[in-house]
Amino acid sequence: MDFMDGQRENLILTLTLDFAVDVILYAEALEAKRKFVVSNQLLKSGTSIGANVREAQNAESKADFIHKFKVSAKEVDETEYWLLLCQRVSSYPDPSHLQEKLASIKRIISKIIISSKGKPKET
Repeated sequence: MDFMDGQRENLILTLTLDFAVDVILYAEALEAKRKFVVSNQLLKSGTSIGANVREAQNAESKADFIHKFKVSAKEVDETEYWLLLCQRVSSYPDPSHLQEKLASIKRIISKIIISSKGKPKET
């Protein structure tokens, strides 16, 4: 079932995939500094955002679609937390580029959830 128009679908899929690549690169920088615990946590939550958005593309129902996006929103929140920690620890690389991208993703995911809830499915 396709609950989104093509432009939004492509935009959120592209943004979350690009973000996941950036998270992987940042995690590698953390691992080079032996910051394994934070790196692992950030890697899990940051890449999960796009995985759930992608799963939503094949949702079995509108409720399932919304649920997958809500899971993505939770992963955004967790990723925000890890990036905030990284920002506050002076020995960690600057995560501001990731925080900016994540803010855009968060706004889009929120809009998708709200607009999906608000419109009854036309038959």
